[in-house]
Amino acid sequence: MIGLIGAMTVEMELVKERMTERKEETISGITFVQGKLEDVDCVAAVSGIGKVNSAMCAQTMILRYQPRLVINTGVAGGTGKGIKIGDVVVAEHVVQHDMDTSALGDPKGFISGIDMIRIPCDNVLNEKVCLAAQRVAGLICHRGIIATGDQFVGSREKLNQLMAEFGAVACEMEGGSIGQVCYINKVPFAVVRAISDNANDDAHMDYPKFLKIAVHKSADLLCALMPLLSE
Repeated sequence: MIGLIGAMTVEMELVKERMTERKEETISGITFVQGKLEDVDCVAAVSGIGKVNSAMCAQTMILRYQPRLVINTGVAGGTGKGIKIGDVVVAEHVVQHDMDTSALGDPKGFISGIDMIRIPCDNVLNEKVCLAAQRVAGLICHRGIIATGDQFVGSREKLNQLMAEFGAVACEMEGGSIGQVCYINKVPFAVVRAISDNANDDAHMDYPKFLKIAVHKSADLLCALMPLLSE
């Protein structure tokens, strides 16, 4: 069983449409859809936006369905050099840029309990994601750090801050919290995001314009990835 999590309905509707043998179950207000995607057993869910919603979804999915790996899919703002709208970013690590106990002497982004800033994604899974990206026509794939926080980044100042503090190449609102839950539960995970905007002063205009394009690329990538995960 492979777990698929997206924050918004628009990020998951194409994936769910392509699933067969579907059956639904709602737990704590989150609807989980079991079925097959490209003949691979999956469970897909829309978590809702933000770190608390996505963490709750990931933990519930792990407890109820015991996925052998979890993939967080959807869209993000691109921050890295050379990353363009429509490209895909695969996280090597995730960070939570709004986690800040620096007043207590901790470095910015430090997560107590697991005592780290950068949570590592599964490298074997990432290699398969990048291989799948090569099979989707016109899809350009980047790898790096994705920064998560409970805010839509829409200013060049904040964008530059995330790049300087964390080396982030993309930013969004769920991957870091899903990564924390998976890391604690020892479930391999990947965060794979299609770029919908450049997280700068034009983000509020770019995002609705390019959202559907990015969502289609995410769905195509997942379908190309599934056969590689059954091997």
